[in-house]
Amino acid sequence: MQVELRDRISALAETNIDDLFSYFARRVLPRDEAADLVGETMLVVWRRAGDAPADDLKARMWMFGIARRVLMNHERGRRRRIALTARIRDEIVSGMTSPDPDDRSDDIRAAIRRLPPKQREVILLVYGEGFTLAETGKIMSTSASSTRSRHSYALSALRSHLNEVDGLGPLLASATAWEG
Repeated sequence: MQVELRDRISALAETNIDDLFSYFARRVLPRDEAADLVGETMLVVWRRAGDAPADDLKARMWMFGIARRVLMNHERGRRRRIALTARIRDEIVSGMTSPDPDDRSDDIRAAIRRLPPKQREVILLVYGEGFTLAETGKIMSTSASSTRSRHSYALSALRSHLNEVDGLGPLLASATAWEG
């Protein structure tokens, strides 16, 4: 890379780096990902330095166009990861079968699938994986009170749904004793 081009891209980066960070910080959560996205953007900028327009305003717009594409790729990847995680979780939950033909675990699994994602995760971690509520809170990076609240709401929702389905609600009557 020519010295002149390297200096020009360095100056562009220095001038626009804070604005690029702000651009990403307003669009992604957690905010820590914004710095990673700025880094990815700058890699593309340096790789495509020869394509940078000579005009400063056009070069800034060019950089933000790259940033936009980096953000779109990030969002696509995030959606794929979420879909894959949900699909794996559903396969695991639906794959738990019992040899007893009178077993009502299908109803319980269906009720768990109906829960909001965070409540479902608390239930699966506590009752499926055997973690305590405190451990579940740490795994999910939430406070103890949020974890207890999600657990309580999830159990209430499960009781309601299972009462609707053949009166299975009493199965969860002692669920708080299960948490260990």
